[in-house]
Amino acid sequence: MSFFDSVLYPIKWVVAWIMVGAHEALTWLGLDSASGVAWGLSIVALVIVIRILLIPLFVRQIKAQRGMQILQPDIQKLQKKYKGKTDPASRQAMQQEMMALYREHGTTPFASCLPLLAQMPIFFALFRVLWSMPVLAQGEYPRGDGTSIGGLTQELAIEFESSTIFGATLSATFLRSDDIEVKIVSVVLIVLMSLTMLFTQRQLTMKNMPSTAMDNPMARQQRMLMYILPVVFAVTGVNFPIGVLIYWTTTNVWTLGQQFYVIRNNPTPGSEAYRLREERRARKAARRGQPLEDQQVTEIEPEKPRGQRQQPVGKSRAKKLGVKPGTLPPGPENSATQGDGGSAKGTSAGKSTDAAKEGASEKDGHGAGSGDGSSQPGNGPTTAQSAGQAKKPGGGKPGSNKKRKKRKQKKARR
Repeated sequence: MSFFDSVLYPIKWVVAWIMVGAHEALTWLGLDSASGVAWGLSIVALVIVIRILLIPLFVRQIKAQRGMQILQPDIQKLQKKYKGKTDPASRQAMQQEMMALYREHGTTPFASCLPLLAQMPIFFALFRVLWSMPVLAQGEYPRGDGTSIGGLTQELAIEFESSTIFGATLSATFLRSDDIEVKIVSVVLIVLMSLTMLFTQRQLTMKNMPSTAMDNPMARQQRMLMYILPVVFAVTGVNFPIGVLIYWTTTNVWTLGQQFYVIRNNPTPGSEAYRLREERRARKAARRGQPLEDQQVTEIEPEKPRGQRQQPVGKSRAKKLGVKPGTLPPGPENSATQGDGGSAKGTSAGKSTDAAKEGASEKDGHGAGSGDGSSQPGNGPTTAQSAGQAKKPGGGKPGSNKKRKKRKQKKARR
């Protein structure tokens, strides 16, 4: 026995027992024990048992794929941040930030491959069991007494070798057999296996992916794999026994149906499947005569500009800027917040202008009746002074009017 068979023997033992148990159940139901249908359906039962056990991994795969779709904008920002930086320190920093994003959202790129990776040991174990059927039927299996693999005894192996589906033995391969029936059945199963794999990948990448995530490196990579994997399995399928082709085609059909159910009932928001589900719900609500409940759409608030917060001005700075102490400095960003204050200032400035004009006219009248009052101290501001005050009403620095009055009075005294 080779090293590969020794490593896979525990899984081969489990696979053999599942096949034998399913075969006995089908025989009890009335199928011929030596028929290819009974043994073919036992392989289908093996797929069903394995896929039921892998349902938790499938759920995790769906969550991981959605998490990766949500992460795409952040990953693109990270790639732009380190674009053109090829030094080891930048690469390491980029990987660390990317792993931090994965941990924060509870996802990883490898989680989407878990069901496939978990099935590979079972696939190889079934491949080796079917490959060893002729040797086991002869009683020359290189382990133990050479007459059994788990529950699969030499008698059952002889029965398996004599069973056929459309004239093809389940353990035969396209390359190792010269029978035309084997080649036809193999080609049909290879085509079915490749097509079901293509439809599975297409359903996942085209119908359940939001439009915003369609044009990114991950989506392009998935679209490439959508066509590459079926071609790879089609080329290597000529080496698979017919029983393995039945297994792989059945598991693809199971995956296709499972994905269809999940995508139809719980699609990714923004995807084509999500739009179709909303249309179905609208039609169903219209038939019942009930309005469709409005979906709560969470709008993304625009990011507020970050910067240093404007501090209120002090007394000394207020004198220089000509504003009240404790207010924000003048600027376009503060125009909205200080609109009410500006209008109040304009109103007070207008009132002071009117008062200055009235005072100037009164002083002119008084000066005309009593002579030249400008040369006498204590007669108040002259007409020119009042006009000067009217030109600059209420504006400028606090206390500037009083200072000007004092200076003018000193000049008048001189």
